[in-house]
Amino acid sequence: MTEDAPAETYYEPLGDGRFASTAATAGPWSPGLQHAGPVAALVGRAFERHDPVPGTRVARVTVEILSPVPVAELEVSVRTARPGKRVSLLEGEITHEGRTVVRATAWRILAAPSHLEPVVHTAPPPPLPAAARPFGEWHGLHVHGYLASMEWRLVHGSFAEPGPGTVWARSRIPLVVGETDTPLIHALRLADSASGIGSQLDLSKWLIINTDLTVALHRDPAGEWLCMAASLHANPGGSALCEATLADRSGDLGRVLQTLLVDEVS
Repeated sequence: MTEDAPAETYYEPLGDGRFASTAATAGPWSPGLQHAGPVAALVGRAFERHDPVPGTRVARVTVEILSPVPVAELEVSVRTARPGKRVSLLEGEITHEGRTVVRATAWRILAAPSHLEPVVHTAPPPPLPAAARPFGEWHGLHVHGYLASMEWRLVHGSFAEPGPGTVWARSRIPLVVGETDTPLIHALRLADSASGIGSQLDLSKWLIINTDLTVALHRDPAGEWLCMAASLHANPGGSALCEATLADRSGDLGRVLQTLLVDEVS
């Protein structure tokens, strides 16, 4: 597969929880290492399919990134750590050649009654721009994988310049070939881009790597387009923390949190 022939999916199923990763999963740092967005979505897909309980939903997913995930064959497994009719805790794992590269947990909880009055404190998201605008220079990032697989419409900010940012985005391709993506998959696939959209640190001077990703949703997204507004906090002698809001055309739906290592670019 060449850079002029983009992948038509992120993963191809091989059976027994195994998946072949395509070039679309590659992150901005290397064509051989995956962006955590597709990785999070892949384990989220497994959570949704594991012993489903009618009337429940996956409300929170936390992904622990133990090591860089290669663009290669992966194996995904899930187990129930705490069973329950209204609340259950799921644990997931992604391995490569027998080595664990990702661990994850998810809370699956009973959906709230339909007559509950909504409680939302955030303002509606900005309108979806009619067309994309240029991102600016990418500073040598690998753009032919995950970044190219997504359709981005910036409201403000830029991947190429430090500062908080807001973006609407959707994927151009499905997570797994032949499948229709679920609302949870849409949210998880975008969420790990928060630190890139919201970073206030110059990426040409600072190395920023997130060790985890938490996505908590008070309702399921509707539609393919999602809006994420992200910002980053960092302190000398500490580390960095990125937080973001997720919304769709109907309004706010959840939060994203990432813990980040900050170091000088060598």
